[in-house]
Amino acid sequence: MARTASLSGFPEWLPQERLVELHVLDTLRKTFELHGFASIETRAVETVGQLLRKGEIDKEVYGLSRLQEDDDASVGEGGKSDKGDPNALALHFDLTVPFARYVVENAGYLAFPFRRYQIQKVWRGERPQEGRAREFTQADIDVVGDGELPFRYDVEIALVIAEALSALPIPDFRLRINNRKLAEGFYRGIGLTDTPGVLRSIDKLEKIGPEKVAELLKSELGASDEQASLALQLAAIRSEDTSFVEQVRALGVKDDLLEEGLIELEQVIEAAVQRAPGKVLADLSIARGLDYYTGTVVETVLVGHEQLGSICSGGRYDALASKGNRKFPGVGLSIGVTRLVSRILSQEFATASRSVPTAVLVALNNDDSWSAAQDVAAQLRGRGIATEVAAKAEKFGKQIKFADRRGIPFVWFTDDDGKHQVKDIRTGEQVDADPASWEPSAEDLHVRITTA
Repeated sequence: MARTASLSGFPEWLPQERLVELHVLDTLRKTFELHGFASIETRAVETVGQLLRKGEIDKEVYGLSRLQEDDDASVGEGGKSDKGDPNALALHFDLTVPFARYVVENAGYLAFPFRRYQIQKVWRGERPQEGRAREFTQADIDVVGDGELPFRYDVEIALVIAEALSALPIPDFRLRINNRKLAEGFYRGIGLTDTPGVLRSIDKLEKIGPEKVAELLKSELGASDEQASLALQLAAIRSEDTSFVEQVRALGVKDDLLEEGLIELEQVIEAAVQRAPGKVLADLSIARGLDYYTGTVVETVLVGHEQLGSICSGGRYDALASKGNRKFPGVGLSIGVTRLVSRILSQEFATASRSVPTAVLVALNNDDSWSAAQDVAAQLRGRGIATEVAAKAEKFGKQIKFADRRGIPFVWFTDDDGKHQVKDIRTGEQVDADPASWEPSAEDLHVRITTA
């Protein structure tokens, strides 16, 4: 992790680091599948119009075009990447917008509510820094309905993510949860009609502080001192139980949408207190910058590593996907896998026991023994033991050193009489062995991810 990348914002892992990332990905996949989520993958490219129809992130989208354009190249099929042209092509910046398009196009083939998980690369033109990359992996889960989607899925998604994150080699975490209906209803109730604008200002609280947010509310949205004060009082409310409900009502604001959001958030927190105690926090400062969220919104932080930013975020979107009069409401959360793995590696929260999957190197007595060595390797691989064969019949000491450099724990020897022995190069112990029955210890059979 200390090495300098040749191109900032595009992380690449060494083999031992990649094994840690694979452990994270496998853990997430297994958890998602245990809860019945099916895997999909969408294309890396979408049209600019598709990507930008919700949210203000056009400065972060990478346009796509060929280096040399044909005179008759049609826009949207390799033509000039012009963000003003909705048919121009661009790389997706998240997995939610492409998923909404996927649902609309494949609605006739999907069973609703449709539960999907998606683990894929995305690209975003941000300034590279710790926790922020230009190319990174996300792991998303979503449930989408046809026409309607019961609110209970908002609760379930939060619990699944809490379970998935609990299985990873990371510090303690908190899902900070709010509800856009609650926030928008409150702002409307105090007379601030530009609720998306208020949300965008509140979303900057942690970056610029309450005083500057208050100035933004007054200068850009025309809020009075009292309105700005009430908006900030709402954002200051946090609780690990449902006590936030009375704290909000104590502010004296009345609005039907506010009441609806309060009830929804109360259900999420109530379920989390029971099934994921200590992992969820009602935090009424959470806004989420993208405009497509309509209800529950979530951001997740590692305790003691809050400066890293959110490692998992998302929420409810009721209007992102539609086909004519047919609506496909959904709720989903996205884990920033690359952000998590970067912190796991830099803080050594987890390490791989070796840098390669290989457990055994079959040594060569001479160049003529290569075929027999392949037979031994085939027997070992047939029983699930990852095995390599040495490429050259060098001195045994050199072959052992090669295995040591690779992180391979065992070296296999076969003498001219066909007798087999295996050496644990870590301890020096060498014993007779039969390729048809020998087994390494369970700890050495596969790469192990050990936690600090």
